[in-house]
Amino acid sequence: MRFPDVKDNKIFGRVLNLLFNNIDIILFCSIVFVKLMSYEKDISSGYLNKSVIFPIAASILILTSFSFAFKEKTRISFLYIADIVLSAILIADLMYYRYFKDITTVAAIRNAKLLQGVSSSVSSVASVKDLYYLLDLFILLPVARIYKKKKKNIKPLPKRLLSFLIIFVLGFGINASVFYRVSKQQPTLLTSMSNRIYLTNMIGDVDFHLVDSYNYISNSIKNSKKLPDQKEKDIKTFLQNNNKDTDESNFKGIGEGKNLIVIQVEALQGFVINQKVNGQEITPNLNKWVNKCMYFDNYFYQVAGGNTSDAEFMSNNSLYPAQSGAAYYTYSGDKYDSLASSLKDKNYYTAALHGNSEGFWNRNVMYKAQSFDDFFGEHSFNVDEKIGLGLSDKSFLNQSLEKMKSFKQPYYSFLVTLTSHFPYEAVDKYGDFNVGEYEGTFIGNYLKAIHYTDAQLGEFLDNLEKDGIMQNSIIALYGDHFAIPKDNAQQLFKFENESNSDDYTWFKYQKVPLLLHFPGDEYAGVNHKYTGQMDLYPTLANMYNLPKNYMFGNDMLNGTSQKVIFRNGSFIDGQNLYVSWSNTYYNLKSGTKVNETEELKNEKNEYTKELEYSDDLLNHNLINTFDQEKGN
Repeated sequence: MRFPDVKDNKIFGRVLNLLFNNIDIILFCSIVFVKLMSYEKDISSGYLNKSVIFPIAASILILTSFSFAFKEKTRISFLYIADIVLSAILIADLMYYRYFKDITTVAAIRNAKLLQGVSSSVSSVASVKDLYYLLDLFILLPVARIYKKKKKNIKPLPKRLLSFLIIFVLGFGINASVFYRVSKQQPTLLTSMSNRIYLTNMIGDVDFHLVDSYNYISNSIKNSKKLPDQKEKDIKTFLQNNNKDTDESNFKGIGEGKNLIVIQVEALQGFVINQKVNGQEITPNLNKWVNKCMYFDNYFYQVAGGNTSDAEFMSNNSLYPAQSGAAYYTYSGDKYDSLASSLKDKNYYTAALHGNSEGFWNRNVMYKAQSFDDFFGEHSFNVDEKIGLGLSDKSFLNQSLEKMKSFKQPYYSFLVTLTSHFPYEAVDKYGDFNVGEYEGTFIGNYLKAIHYTDAQLGEFLDNLEKDGIMQNSIIALYGDHFAIPKDNAQQLFKFENESNSDDYTWFKYQKVPLLLHFPGDEYAGVNHKYTGQMDLYPTLANMYNLPKNYMFGNDMLNGTSQKVIFRNGSFIDGQNLYVSWSNTYYNLKSGTKVNETEELKNEKNEYTKELEYSDDLLNHNLINTFDQEKGN
């Protein structure tokens, strides 16, 4: 039997001493790695890209490297604070993901002040599971204090700087190779960040936020400079080609001289139309009006971080939402060739009406920027009944109708409802609507809320008809965005008796109704064409014989385009669906996966470029530039 000699004991002692002096580093790296991997699993939609291990490890190494520059006791405090910050970021990212199906960005944080009043919405996507990301902080606090007292060894500054340099270079090298691989696979992904979830699944959350911060600063500097002349010409050429009149002229000028009433309905999703729960129609009034309207049943919402404001922005301008945050905030100083502006040029009176505070989503600024003559916000109404965020739909629509009766004709009225806003606090107002087994569930509360709003819409539309307003008006009614977030997808699938829960199935239900009503219920029927919110303005422009200059969408009643591009890089082309966050194609009819062809790859690149063109147009206020060039 061999006894350990003095030399062995010395080596063993050194190892123990090394481990003890770096136990804070070991614990930090291990705990943060577990948290970051857990986060990736939560946002990976069932498929975790295991290669994300490398960029996550690299980002931890880079972060940890800075701690080596400090004296040991300060190092412990640095690591503990870093753990707190990272945990807070991960929880915020998870909550944002559950609500928006996207990743938090610097631009979105800039818009945080616009989220006042929806604290109940934010708290509703919080989960007890999120405490998992905080547990270690409570456990490690007393341990860190004891460890600080026990630690005696202090390395000299040169050794600390050498350790910092070695660890930093190692982490930086791994990250460089990962970023190189990503840039080869998807050349514009790191700069355009058009597919943020997919990018996060490739480079990890810490690296994502570093790239986002770099891009934000870089774009701010770049956008302060003039866009290259060739890029400006490319955008102008694209718009000229996209806004050419088609050979067909269906419905051309049919709305000239008629009032235009557009109603944007909060959280009205398509799956509730002509659907029952517990033997009762969910939207009996809209179901009736569907049969009196031209009804688009493949109309998709295309909103991003601006949510409701994005739906307004697209419907009135046919420009894509901001890459990050909300266009209503970021681009309030731009010039717009909006629907209101074009109708004003034809001597229309234009007004926006909404029962929430005027400053919410920066509407008081943006409605002026879009040339509305008047904005009737919360202070223009008698707030006699408040539900959720503001004036109830019942009171809002009744009072709006009275205001509209006094408008100078012809007019454009843009109404935005509110009561069916997440988290669906209108349920108490409709306690008699029995949702059966869904009572008390997320989807059950939504069904009650949208049933309430349906009743108010029905009364409003009936009154428009009874008062004779419909005889000289065209009405467009659509939903603004999703009602059921991805976090509650299983409830939606159960309600629809769906056995599959893949991305294709999810996308099937990301439609909102669009109803176009013509005088005398003319042209009633169902249109199955694939369309989206970007296409509303071009369609109305044809109907009201308005100029088409700066629209990225297409006329739904003319041409063959069935292009629907989503801000996250997903798209529909009429035959295929591309899901950006999983980089997967599906056949629209069968739902089967499709291999990427050269044609589909080119299509994906073409649509990415289209998003970039819209971003450049907004970032550089190009509508103002183009208009000035016309004047010259």
